[in-house]
Amino acid sequence: MRHLLITACLFGCSSAEPAKAQAEPVRAEEAGAAGAKLVAQAASGLDSKRRAVPIALTTVLEDIEQPTDIQAVPGTTVLIVLQKAGKAIWFDPVKKTRGDWLAVKVNTRSEQGLLGLAFHPDFAKNGRFYLNYSLDVDGTRVTRIDAWKAGPDPRNADSAAKPTRVGTVLEVEQPYPNHDAGQLAFGPDGMLYVGFGDGGAANDPHGHGQNRSTLLGNMLRLNVDGPLPYAVPTDNPFVGKPDVRPEIWAYGLRNPWRYSFAPDGRLIVADVGQNLWEEITIVGRGENHGWAIREAHVCFPASKPCSAAGMVDPIYAYPRGDGNSVTGGFVYTGSAVPALKGKYVFADFGSGRFWGLDLPTKGQTARIPEAKAWSLGQFDLNPSTFGVGTDGTLYVGDFRGRILAVTAP
Repeated sequence: MRHLLITACLFGCSSAEPAKAQAEPVRAEEAGAAGAKLVAQAASGLDSKRRAVPIALTTVLEDIEQPTDIQAVPGTTVLIVLQKAGKAIWFDPVKKTRGDWLAVKVNTRSEQGLLGLAFHPDFAKNGRFYLNYSLDVDGTRVTRIDAWKAGPDPRNADSAAKPTRVGTVLEVEQPYPNHDAGQLAFGPDGMLYVGFGDGGAANDPHGHGQNRSTLLGNMLRLNVDGPLPYAVPTDNPFVGKPDVRPEIWAYGLRNPWRYSFAPDGRLIVADVGQNLWEEITIVGRGENHGWAIREAHVCFPASKPCSAAGMVDPIYAYPRGDGNSVTGGFVYTGSAVPALKGKYVFADFGSGRFWGLDLPTKGQTARIPEAKAWSLGQFDLNPSTFGVGTDGTLYVGDFRGRILAVTAP
């Protein structure tokens, strides 16, 4: 999620101590005079100025290892929890039962691992789902998106219902073991959206963010309803453009670790920052979100003048004083906390802070950094992922080994 998302703090934070923001100091000589104000703001934190909606987090599942994704099995009360080291378990929060579901061999260095799961919109009928994970292929580090098939209820122990791999949808070489992103999500259009980071290291050394001839640094949109591997939707924005990959839906992303679709169909992406800002952005067709010319809504680095022409601002950005690695969530549709209804809930992995954001109406441009989020509290955990149950309950994964439900205080 950050430079070394699942290493810098995830492997370096003691589970016996509260998680504190491990912010990288921004040196004045790096920012220059033009960036001095930004550095001061990034160091200050903004929680005291924000409105508040208090929440509680109630543990529903323990004794798991480094959760990376939480997905509800369509048509059931069951949740699937992915673990970084390659195992997935099922958990029924109503009956309080659990069991093993599948396992894959993965690389686990830095941000690599078993990272994302998406059930096909017609899973109850066709049994199809998709996994995003890291592995070596003939000595090359890659991200693989695989198609799988399983029975409709993971609680069924019948061997015919167990998950089986169908084949590979996509395989992309990764130059470094971080910034792999990891989420998979089906949109309301039935297409599979795949978010890739810029390939890793720092400062986008290969220039992937603004290079549309590569799949890295981009949000992809794929049609997986036909034969493997996939088809490019004919209405993708860059179909037919020379030297541009037609799979690309939007570009200029650094590391879109978690993203989700709002009830109105908009794609909300939490893109992890580098020096000063963490951002929440609405990603639309053909848009350029600026990395690595800009970090969130400012030039990158802050001391370097840049042009924002043709680039789309995030709807919200928070500075390094509030945290150092954004974990995207979901628009709240549950009933446990009525004041959260319709707000986009997200958190920071390093600081344990949670927020709820009022989304701008369609066509409205949010002003950054004037836009304010609702403070939901700061908790002693490392929020690595969110999930939503079929009843609307919002869950969060604590990388230390728990799943918690968002409830009223």
